[in-house]
Amino acid sequence: MASGGGYGDANQKIDYVFKIVLIGDSAVGKSQILSRFARNDFSLDSKATIGVEFQTRTVVIEHKSVKAQIWDTAGQERYRAVTSAYYRGAVGAMLVYDITKRQSFDHIPRWLEELRGHADKNIVIILIGNKTDLEDQRAVSTEDAKEFAEKEGLFFLETSALEATNVENAFLTILTEIFNIVNKKSLVAGEDQSNGNPASLAGKKIIIPGPAQEIPAKSKMCCKSS
Repeated sequence: MASGGGYGDANQKIDYVFKIVLIGDSAVGKSQILSRFARNDFSLDSKATIGVEFQTRTVVIEHKSVKAQIWDTAGQERYRAVTSAYYRGAVGAMLVYDITKRQSFDHIPRWLEELRGHADKNIVIILIGNKTDLEDQRAVSTEDAKEFAEKEGLFFLETSALEATNVENAFLTILTEIFNIVNKKSLVAGEDQSNGNPASLAGKKIIIPGPAQEIPAKSKMCCKSS
């Protein structure tokens, strides 16, 4: 069971730190979704984000405190220059489009391809259709998006950062899923060692137990065709 947790987390003991990246076209509301979750804030005269920035918020999942470190693309997407460093160490991704801009949804496969090219293959991804407060201007049906998400194995939610609809839910969905994967891995790791079969965990490490943890180098053995 996940609970929202507070916005001030200075003195809390942190059990896990999960890096989440927000990606998608410019002006779909990524920064607004972030500030709604991290600070319960929404700014109508939002400026384009410049320079990479991330915000944090700590939530409690099954009595463990989980710090979400959420990165915003910082407007780099306008120049198609989101760097691989942005994705490094990310265990979750929010793929955001604007339900009133069909083009922003049509670009989602390209974002997904880039994400899968740069991020850990076990990254948890949620597709977000933002701006449900503009229902009368909807250009992307819920069914279309749901179908795409199912085909690609993504979570899917529609949100309104303006009205605070489903934003909390979206973040808690992704954080809980990562949390469950990490905990399952710890159990599996214990079992595998006793069976003398460490190979089954190779390349699957997406655990970030603390802020200074190194991300293991990806195995070079996979998928390279000469």
